[in-house]
Amino acid sequence: MTDITDTFDRSLRDLRISVTDRCNFRCTYCMPKEIFNREWEFLGRDLLLSLEEIEHLVRIFASLGVRKVRITGGEPLLRKNLEHLIAGLRIIEGIDDLTLTTNGSLLARKAAALKSAGLNRVSVSLDSLDDTVFRAMNDVDFPVARVLEGINAAAEVGLGPVKINAVIQRGVNDHTMVDMAREFRGTGHILRFIEYMDVGGTNGWRLDDVVPANEIIEAINAVYPIEPLTQQYQGEVARRFRYVDGSGEIGVIASVTMPFCGSCTRARISADGSLYTCLFATAGHDLRAALRSGATDDEIATQIRDLWQGRDDRYSELRSSLTTDLPKVEMSYIGG
Repeated sequence: MTDITDTFDRSLRDLRISVTDRCNFRCTYCMPKEIFNREWEFLGRDLLLSLEEIEHLVRIFASLGVRKVRITGGEPLLRKNLEHLIAGLRIIEGIDDLTLTTNGSLLARKAAALKSAGLNRVSVSLDSLDDTVFRAMNDVDFPVARVLEGINAAAEVGLGPVKINAVIQRGVNDHTMVDMAREFRGTGHILRFIEYMDVGGTNGWRLDDVVPANEIIEAINAVYPIEPLTQQYQGEVARRFRYVDGSGEIGVIASVTMPFCGSCTRARISADGSLYTCLFATAGHDLRAALRSGATDDEIATQIRDLWQGRDDRYSELRSSLTTDLPKVEMSYIGG
């Protein structure tokens, strides 16, 4: 293993891989229906990395120091034979943690196969327990109950602790935060509130719509007293808290008000094989072309190493008028 660092001495440790740019939800903060409609052209099958190509790249990244792989999308459970990919990634030397982020819609019937293939854990996006609010936010009238079924199925087969991710928007679902805390206290699941971020260019993001982490923490603490926990590992993005009564923990991811660029160890691969060194990157590096042109593993590793060693991304720390007009990649394409 070769340890590589960027211009801010940040190591490459985490790899997030989007296996599809398609999703069966149209969440207003990610894939708004007015943009991602019937006229929207998703990637053709020939443009997607094959499962074998993804496995090939992960082996190279593992040789460069990556230890954690997260499968993302779009909605990754829409990708056929995903369990075959997980089984292949599971046996790669050096990969210690293999996880997946999903909207939970297909999780109830796929959890057992994912666990059998070797997946360690899942994170489930669930923005509210209020069924009316949730249906409006996913914009395809999908019910909360079926996501909860998926969460329960994942826990039953051992894909836990399940992390539940809620993106909080002012005036949309911020009034349901305490209800979510109440639901998941004592379950062993970990609820994480995420500040609404300016990812991509189609979600109409405004700073006024962000509910700051401190406000979220105060709202929960007023009903269920919490106290901070220490960081588990370098590069951890969530600020962790435990309930004082011992009934579990929650987290807050504050990319907007408390940027964590300084400890970011994550790289991302889009569904068509472009490497991005930041969630807010303006351009990627085409690894698919290298794979399909017959480049050797050493040659591809050199490309990755050179890109990472020149990395100086810190968008969230710089977020201001300087970044307002920068073109950004959509989250559905690059993965969360």
